[in-house]
Amino acid sequence: MKITDVRVRKITEDGKMKAIISITFDDAFVVHDIKVIEGQEGLFVAMPSRKMTDGEFRDIAHPIKQEMRSIIEEAVLKEYEKVLSEQN
Repeated sequence: MKITDVRVRKITEDGKMKAIISITFDDAFVVHDIKVIEGQEGLFVAMPSRKMTDGEFRDIAHPIKQEMRSIIEEAVLKEYEKVLSEQN
């Protein structure tokens, strides 16, 4: 499975959430609402999630293997940085 498109849907400067991203796999499957978050150790990628009735958040979609998580994070952060640099 290959990432064939990464789109930055929204960039924000306020708060810890910095961007909302959509990624497409094999030109056939898209995942929306992936977030770029500024944490204590730098930027990280959060998968789309839903708030449960008990107040906790649960991922709607997420990679099972660390290798795939790394591939997604690299592609998302690369596109985010590219869009930021184009805006400046």
